[in-house]
Amino acid sequence: MQAKQPVIGLALGSGAARGWAHIGVIRALEEAGIRPQMVTGSSIGAMVGAGYASDSLDEFEEWARGITSWDVMRLLDVRFSGGLIEGDSLMQSLAKLMRSKDIENLSLPFAAVATDLEAGREVWLREGNLLDAVRASIAVPGLMSPVRHNGRWLVDGGLTDPVPISLCRALGADVVIAVNLNSDLIGRHLRSIEGAARHDTDGENGLRQWFGSVDERLLNGRIGKWLGEHVTGEEVPGMLDVMAGSLDIMQDRITRSRMAGDPPEVLISPKLSRVGLLEFERAEESIRAGYEATRKAIADSELITEVGDKNRP
Repeated sequence: MQAKQPVIGLALGSGAARGWAHIGVIRALEEAGIRPQMVTGSSIGAMVGAGYASDSLDEFEEWARGITSWDVMRLLDVRFSGGLIEGDSLMQSLAKLMRSKDIENLSLPFAAVATDLEAGREVWLREGNLLDAVRASIAVPGLMSPVRHNGRWLVDGGLTDPVPISLCRALGADVVIAVNLNSDLIGRHLRSIEGAARHDTDGENGLRQWFGSVDERLLNGRIGKWLGEHVTGEEVPGMLDVMAGSLDIMQDRITRSRMAGDPPEVLISPKLSRVGLLEFERAEESIRAGYEATRKAIADSELITEVGDKNRP
């Protein structure tokens, strides 16, 4: 009697712009003959996971690789109510990419994690409109406006479950392949402020340039407090740097705690410390990091190699 093949689940973690690495992870798994039978995602992991589960990953990858720093400005709909970013343009772009619109109609079981802002609990979004679930899961507090859903205000899933392993098991996974995008980020934002300033001078960081232009013309220097200012010759962390660094610390601690109680069978941790919170234009670099980390995990893991061999035609 042939042994039952394990059910493979893929848990894609939070990490803002670093989330393009999930595309590289999926591509490397496919090359190895490993196709997960379900996918869960938190924040940017929910976005990429939705693209994968809706059979839209090819279009999604092409779109991500084509994003420029100025496209980021357009997609994020910067405003100053409920959050710095509204994201309507982003969601409209995603709507054009996704082939399936309802979670129940996806080719793979899918679920996203969000956080109930009032109760402080994680919320599992397993049915209904796919884009609504993604929008709730990516609502970083203070940066992106919250989403009203079934009488609750929902924000970023990374606040409560940065790498949704338990949700993957709840969907029926025997083997969970988890992707943690935040393993090497503690202190990154403060260590790299000087490097980021040079990056701006070269004209590559459109986000800071755009904020600076708006700041000078309309806001009398307020955005300078977000991006950091030179004081007595020293670069001081701005509010955006502090917020990003704080999110990294929080998500790292939560991820460590949750994995201690429910470790995945396979953990993939791409090295992404050089990619900033909103540097979505660096898809090429992030995808490559995800691909290389997954290839290494496959080479190092007897379990993942065995699963891949069993799934080959």
